[in-house]
Amino acid sequence: MKKLLPLLVLMLVGAARLRAQLPDSTEVDHELKNFKFVSGETLPVLRLHYTTFGKPVKNAKGQVINAVYIMHGTTGNSHNFTNRLFAGNLFQPGQLLDASKYFIILPDGIGHGKSSKPSDGLHMKFPKYTYDDMIRADYTVLTEQMGINHLRLILGTSMGAMHCWVWAETYPDFMDACMANASEPVEIAGRNRMSRYAAIQCVESDPAWKGGEYTEPPAAGLRGAYTSMMWMTSSPWQMQRRSGTREQAERAYTFGSENFIKHQDANDMIYAFDASRLYNPEPNLEKIKCVFYAVNSADDECNPPEMNIMEPAIKKVPKGRYILLPITEKTSGHGTHSNPTIWGDYLKELLAASEPSSK
Repeated sequence: MKKLLPLLVLMLVGAARLRAQLPDSTEVDHELKNFKFVSGETLPVLRLHYTTFGKPVKNAKGQVINAVYIMHGTTGNSHNFTNRLFAGNLFQPGQLLDASKYFIILPDGIGHGKSSKPSDGLHMKFPKYTYDDMIRADYTVLTEQMGINHLRLILGTSMGAMHCWVWAETYPDFMDACMANASEPVEIAGRNRMSRYAAIQCVESDPAWKGGEYTEPPAAGLRGAYTSMMWMTSSPWQMQRRSGTREQAERAYTFGSENFIKHQDANDMIYAFDASRLYNPEPNLEKIKCVFYAVNSADDECNPPEMNIMEPAIKKVPKGRYILLPITEKTSGHGTHSNPTIWGDYLKELLAASEPSSK
C-alpha cells in the first residue's frame, strides 16, 4: 500500500499536467426539462455533464466535420479518458485525435459522473434509465444545445461500445465512423447478465442497503458486487502474473474491494448495472451506414471470443469489420478497451476508411 500511494500521486500529477496541455479545455452542464424515460417516468430537470477539448469546425454547407464523441464504461465518467494512457496517446499534437484539430466531446452518461444520478437525492426513486434513454438524451444535447449536427467519429469503451451499436442504428446518418471497443451486439444474457444481476442482488440483499436509504455504504453488498465486476473485467493471465503468490492475491483483492466500497455509491451502481437490461441491437444491425469497427481482446472475460457471437453479427453491418486482438503482455482483459497503444493502428485505418472525401 505504501508503495502504491507515491505511484498514485505521480499518476494524478501526470494526468493534471496532460489536461493543462490540451487546448480549449471545458467542463459544462446542459439541462433537459421534463425528460421522459422509456419507463414512462419523467425527471423535471435532467442534468448532463461534458468535458470537451478543442473547437468545432464547419464546412461550407454548415456541417460540423471534426467532432469526436467518446463514451465511457459502466460506473465510469468522462475523466476516464483524460489520463496519460488514453489522452496522452490520442489527443496531443500530431496524434490521431489531435485536440487542436478535432472537437473532442466526453460525456458523463445519465447516472454517471457529474450528470444526474440516484445519489443526487432521489435514490431508488430515480427514473429507471436504459441505454436508449442515455443515447437520446445526449443526442438531444448535441443537436439542440451544442450545435453539433454531425460526428466525425464515435468511439466507445465497454458500455460506451455497446452504445456505439445503438447510436449507429438509431441515427445512421449522424456519424462517419464508429469504433466499439469491448462489446457484443446482442442481448445482454448468459454469464454477462448473470454477473450484472448477481452484483445487484448482492447489494439489495445486504440489510445495510435499507431499500436504498442507507446512511453508510452497504459494505458487504458492495464487496460482493466488486467480486462480480472483478470476474467480468479481469484477465486471468495478467492476474496470475501480477499476483503470483497467495499473499499478493489476497492483498490485491482487499485493496481493490476496499477502494470500490469507498468510491462507489451503491444505488448508482445498481442503476448503472441494470441500464443494459433492454439492450439488443442485433435485429437492426443492417441499418448501420457508417464504417464500423468492432474491437475485442482475446482475454476479455466479459466478451470471450469462444462464444462466436461477433463473427456472424458483423456480417450484417454493411461496412463492418471485426478485429480480435491477440493476448500479449500489453493486453489487460476487458480493460484493453482503453489502451490506444494496442488498437491505435486500427483507429488510424478507420479514420482513413471513413474519410468523407473517400466515400
